[in-house]
Amino acid sequence: MTQPTQRVAQCTCGQFKVRIAGEPQLVSSCHCLACQKRTGTMFGTQAFFKREQIVAVEGNHKTYRRQADSGTWVVHEFCPECGSTLFWERANLPSMVTVAVGAFADPGFPPPVRTVWTETKHDWLPFPAHLPHFKRTPD
Repeated sequence: MTQPTQRVAQCTCGQFKVRIAGEPQLVSSCHCLACQKRTGTMFGTQAFFKREQIVAVEGNHKTYRRQADSGTWVVHEFCPECGSTLFWERANLPSMVTVAVGAFADPGFPPPVRTVWTETKHDWLPFPAHLPHFKRTPD
C-alpha cells in the first residue's frame, strides 16, 4: 500500500511546523478584510485538510481567537518568534484544519478552486475568470 504524500508547512523562522498526510480537501482564496489584515496583503490562500490528516504539530506556538467576517469564531495558531500564522480552526468546520498555503513554500501546491469574499476584493486585483467567485463564503 502506498503511503500518502506528506506535506510540511512551517513558519518563517522554521521552529513551528505542521506535518500533513495527503492532499487538501479544498484550496480557496479569500478577500475578506480579516484575511487581508492577517496576511498584510490583498487576500489569503488556504488549504483545508481533514483533522485526521494532521500527522504532527511541532514547535512553540501561540493561539489567537477572533470572530471572522462571516460571524464564526476562528482560532489561529502562530509562531511566537516570527509571528507567522500557520494554521487555524473554524467553529463551523470542526472536522477541518485550515493551513496557510504560503507556509508550504511549494510553487507546485494545488491552486485555488474558488475565491470568496469578493465583495471586499480590491477592484484592481484581477483573479482568474475560470474560478467561481463568491461575494461571501458559500454555504
